[in-house]
Amino acid sequence: MLSPINRKRRNNAELMDIQRIENAILETVAASAARLTPQHLEKTISAIYGLDKTRAKTVLKDLVARGELEYTYEFGSTYLVVSFNKPVRISAHVVVKPPGHRFQPLPDDVVIRIQPGAAFGGGRHPTTRLSVRAIEYVLKTVRPNWLSADCSVLDIGTGSGILAIAAVCLGVKKGLGIDVDPCAIAEASINLDLNHLQDRLVVSDRNIEVIDSSYSLVIANLRYPSLVRYSTRIAKLTAPNGRVVLSGFRTHEMQDLWRLYTGRHFEQVWSADELDWAAIALKKI
Repeated sequence: MLSPINRKRRNNAELMDIQRIENAILETVAASAARLTPQHLEKTISAIYGLDKTRAKTVLKDLVARGELEYTYEFGSTYLVVSFNKPVRISAHVVVKPPGHRFQPLPDDVVIRIQPGAAFGGGRHPTTRLSVRAIEYVLKTVRPNWLSADCSVLDIGTGSGILAIAAVCLGVKKGLGIDVDPCAIAEASINLDLNHLQDRLVVSDRNIEVIDSSYSLVIANLRYPSLVRYSTRIAKLTAPNGRVVLSGFRTHEMQDLWRLYTGRHFEQVWSADELDWAAIALKKI
């Protein structure tokens, strides 16, 4: 029979093993380009860590119960994905927080409140995270000289409004988010209210072709064909020495997109990719 001390040591060791397994599962789900079914994860856990089927299921259920993972249903199949129904850090300084959740930010954090909804841009997709990282780089690391002036941001295809909100929270004075989807306009308006930015940001269903102002920062998280089609217009809407953040394209499309925008008098200042999606930040020259 184990002594109380040895029993405690064994329990602590088992707890550390389970925590290690849980962390590995979360990293696997977050890094996977493909959606993973519960059955696939159960088999993976059993094969790698030697857990029986019942214990593997329990580990996954515990992660779901704690809000680390959540079930999603698509095309007749159930998958497990990283949950965003809690505060989630999506860049070095930006945390996305649903309403009603507590979060203790670090001194340099920016906490963005986003109401879960149908509009794109809750932080779940790699292009949203990449765009926020690019915005953070431009505004927090580079800190261009126009940032302290009456600078402005244009977010093309604003969705939930998260990128425009991030830009303003990181230092831009005012901005406009445009989207042709009425659902996006409605949900972005709610998110502006949640972040108390009604006086600094406007969302509109105006088409990009009717906008005639110039902006210090232009953001476009759109698919590759749209980024190509709007390249001339984006160049015209970007103020001299302004910055552009582009995402929504695949890694293999980055080089062609960079060449196109170089021909529009931009130079690349930052790039990154995640799960075969990519983003670039450009400076107008």
